[in-house]
Amino acid sequence: MYSHMMVGSNDIARSKTFYDATFIAMGGKEGILDPKGRLIYMHNGSLFLVTPPIDGKPATAGNGCTVGFAMTPEVADAWHAAGVANGGTAIEDAPGIREGGAMKLYLAYLRDPDGNKLCALHRVTD
Repeated sequence: MYSHMMVGSNDIARSKTFYDATFIAMGGKEGILDPKGRLIYMHNGSLFLVTPPIDGKPATAGNGCTVGFAMTPEVADAWHAAGVANGGTAIEDAPGIREGGAMKLYLAYLRDPDGNKLCALHRVTD
């Protein structure tokens, strides 16, 4: 259903340090900087972009927005650690299993250096 996800940044160099580390931790590659100054990450057939806002105003994190990435619990732990070590902030509970309703999920949450909320998610099946 989705073609890509994009978040704003006020400091592309800082974002590249953060996102290169987190994408490498989940088995991806470093981002490519395009002629418009946007970072482009390609992984598992999906695109994730980081851009300065087109309107020239400061980038802000969307209140209530979360970008989710599917990965195994082991990769989620490495992704979370790489994010925290490269300018991200750990938020919510520590990475681990959460149960609610009929679902059991392994979740890890970060905010990137610009405050965008990110989630590593694995649906646990017994």
